[in-house]
Amino acid sequence: MRIVLTGSSGRVGRAIFSALAERYEVVGIDRSPFSTTHVVGDFVSEALLSSVLKEADAVIHTASLHAPHVSTIPDEEFQRINVEGVRLLAKTAIAAGVKRLIFTSTTALYGYAVSPGSCVWIDENTAPLPKSIYHRTKLEAEHLLEGMACSELAVRVLRMSRSFPEPGDVMATYRLHRGVDVRDVADAHLAALANSGPYFQRYIISAATPFTKRDCHNLAMDAASLIRLRAPALATEFERRGWYLPNSIDRIYDSGRAERTLGWHPRFGFSEVLAQMDRRSLEVLPPGSHVSRKAE
Repeated sequence: MRIVLTGSSGRVGRAIFSALAERYEVVGIDRSPFSTTHVVGDFVSEALLSSVLKEADAVIHTASLHAPHVSTIPDEEFQRINVEGVRLLAKTAIAAGVKRLIFTSTTALYGYAVSPGSCVWIDENTAPLPKSIYHRTKLEAEHLLEGMACSELAVRVLRMSRSFPEPGDVMATYRLHRGVDVRDVADAHLAALANSGPYFQRYIISAATPFTKRDCHNLAMDAASLIRLRAPALATEFERRGWYLPNSIDRIYDSGRAERTLGWHPRFGFSEVLAQMDRRSLEVLPPGSHVSRKAE
């Protein structure tokens, strides 16, 4: 199988490349050079896409403007890359005979569906309420792909939760309800390459949660007590390290549909975050580090 991977120099793109490279021929496209990138250039080019999509079986589209770009790049550029670029990619893929397109989306587009003082259980039936141009353009791209999916081009949309480096105590608790390891994200893309069913499918990709929908009220009011009950190993580690458990949790991403339908199962939970931090992995920051909260 020949797979074209856009955004192949980015963090998610590199993880996907690593998951695919031993099994498939992967052609990486990115504006920035890297060892996982074969074609350096802006993917929003019909000539470039027509060339690289020849004889391709599938395309995985991770290239995008993201939340950190919101204050520095004009809205028109978000529209060009995140929406019109996706339209061009899908159109060119159909013309080239590509059979499957996997679109990397984000749980950030739920936006205003999460409100202070409450905890929301979020699955694929939850209506997105985007906040920023980043969220709006990702959602618009999803909608146009849904309209273009057909017998000639099956589309799989993967809404991934937070996977970028953050302080270890934050990342560890996020793995209970709103975070995911980038390697699990890559495995989900791998699983989405071959599953059958409707032409268009959408999935949330997040780490396994120990919570249920019935826990939402208590998580909003007293998350620490419920964490001690549902995830005692994490609570013990926090106590040993002198860290504090969160007082409240505002959302839970449910990836059950992806597990049932794609046969994908997340492998890396909070214990992996702590192990990565202890060995000084660049994937986890020290507790107390200042990081941007603009992703969601």
